[in-house]
Amino acid sequence: MTLKLPDLPYAYDALAPFMSAETLQFHHDKHHLAYVENGNKLLAGSKYENQSIEDICKNAYADKNAGIVNNVGQHFNHLHFWQWMKKGGGGKKLPGKIDKLVQAYGGYDKLRTDFIEAGKTQFGSGWAWLAIKDGKLEVQKTPNGENPLMHGSKPILGVDVWEHSYYIDYRNARPKYLEVWFDNLVNWEHVEALAG
Repeated sequence: MTLKLPDLPYAYDALAPFMSAETLQFHHDKHHLAYVENGNKLLAGSKYENQSIEDICKNAYADKNAGIVNNVGQHFNHLHFWQWMKKGGGGKKLPGKIDKLVQAYGGYDKLRTDFIEAGKTQFGSGWAWLAIKDGKLEVQKTPNGENPLMHGSKPILGVDVWEHSYYIDYRNARPKYLEVWFDNLVNWEHVEALAG
């Protein structure tokens, strides 16, 4: 498969003041593009070339192929990251299917606390996740370009905690970024669509 950089589903300034146009321009136009370009170079002629992006993530991780895990994994993560945010997002009013999963997990406040804590405690670069495993919601964190697919579960929400995701707007205040992101940007409808 050939990786392609998607257009953002909103204008660069749509997520302000919570995420600036400058952050989105650097993050989408430079960082995500680099994963696409590097990923395509690594995939060309490889045994992964004709696999789906989900299978590439799983198989490259099993093979310990760090280059593909980090570049194709990051492409997969970012394809959804842009969709996981929207103007007027966040809030405690969750779609029905997600609300049921969250209640079974222990409620919204517990989920929010655990998710933010996962992002705060991911050392270095990586992601915090909500994933479904065996029909239940789990909070996870992964380093670098890894994602829950590589660990046998289904990602339904992820937040990028690489510095390029927040440094322009929040400097080194990762906890503040995570709180603002969860409370104001999460597109719960996309989360529900992924939950299936």
